[in-house]
Amino acid sequence: MGNVINLNRFRKRTEREASAKQADANRTKFGRTKAKRSAEEKQADQAKAHLDQHRIDHEEQP
Repeated sequence: MGNVINLNRFRKRTEREASAKQADANRTKFGRTKAKRSAEEKQADQAKAHLDQHRIDHEEQP
């Protein structure tokens, strides 16, 4: 006779493994600290301001 396996344990174990895999993916996707987010936002604002300062506007001359 073969081994008896508890299907509930098997199902729950696979769900836990899938949940752990999803949590790991979310940690890498959203795992930035508030300081890092604000630093990246500040850097993006500075880069945008730098580009805006070097913009050449062609205005119509009378």
